[in-house]
Amino acid sequence: MPALLKGIYALGFNRPSKIQATALPMILADPPQNLIAQSQSGTGKTAAFVLAMLSRVDAMKRYPQCICLSPTFELALQTGEVIEQMGKFCDGVDVVYAIRGNRPFKGSRIEAQIIVGTPGTVMDWCFKLKLIDVENIKVFVLDEADVMIGLQGHSDHSVRVKRAMPSHCQMLLFSATFEETVWCFAERIVPDPNIIKLKKEELTLTNIRQFYDFCENKEAKYKALSNMYGTITIAQAIIFCQTRRTANWLSQEMTSDGHVVALLSGELTVTERADIIQRFRDGKEKVLITTNVCARGIDVEQVSIVVNFDLPMTTEGLTDYETYLHRIGRTGRFGKKGVAINLVEKCFMHMLRDLEEHFGTKILRLDTGDIDEMERLCD
Repeated sequence: MPALLKGIYALGFNRPSKIQATALPMILADPPQNLIAQSQSGTGKTAAFVLAMLSRVDAMKRYPQCICLSPTFELALQTGEVIEQMGKFCDGVDVVYAIRGNRPFKGSRIEAQIIVGTPGTVMDWCFKLKLIDVENIKVFVLDEADVMIGLQGHSDHSVRVKRAMPSHCQMLLFSATFEETVWCFAERIVPDPNIIKLKKEELTLTNIRQFYDFCENKEAKYKALSNMYGTITIAQAIIFCQTRRTANWLSQEMTSDGHVVALLSGELTVTERADIIQRFRDGKEKVLITTNVCARGIDVEQVSIVVNFDLPMTTEGLTDYETYLHRIGRTGRFGKKGVAINLVEKCFMHMLRDLEEHFGTKILRLDTGDIDEMERLCD
């Protein structure tokens, strides 16, 4: 335990966040207790369940003992990095990534105690390649359960992996929302759980100032973005687009105008995506243009502004509240101040009003053409 505490302090933690203070006594209890917890982006829930896994593993036993499922490759890598950093003083404890592109040979031996991966690949490792003896799993973590059930196949894969776990395995499920579909999913995954659920007024990220600028069309949005470029590159910024096509167009336009930007979208290979995120973390590019692939999968402390080039919508064309919350949550990490700017065309103003009503907040008008007003954003 002293080695684990050393890793916690090395990560910069000196006191627990609200979710950590509430969850950790349950997570670390003996005998282990199951937990379903609602927690928004940037609140420290990753560190909480990582601490649970690291506290349960036996470094002397060279086989998988903990599994963490994430909905995306990026989020799996991010979680793994937290495990590696928090556990860097825990001799003999290793993590391995069960993600697309990392495929050990059938019959090979996995010696790492902690597996972090996406549901389909973890299922293959457990049942097809038989790399993991699930009877040895002590902790099973399901991260971002609300998005898991929205991705084709992830729900079934997650349930199948869970059902193979021994009865004594500790189950920890984290979700941003608790709609009926999430509850049904949680009940299939976690037996006799403790429950931590946020009040509605806690869902809005009050440390993030939210603005909008009215734009006639895509070209007007681009002009507004160009006006903002000097402001958003004081630190770092993420620009979210609804489609790959828009993201590609925006990247080409900004690059041709001499702006230095990075583009991250789902059609890139695993290696390309990892390289782009690392370059952005290192500050080699100050602006990252992306689709919803990064709404949950990236945590960069220096991000101070998020721009919604398009407001997020569901496949049915409705306002996507959860994605909006996760997008703007890329800034304002751990209670720091952040700014979210929405570029909105007339035909989508109703979505802006939907967001205000849903979260009980006021999104203020911003004149992106006013240099003085833009400069005050960073005060």
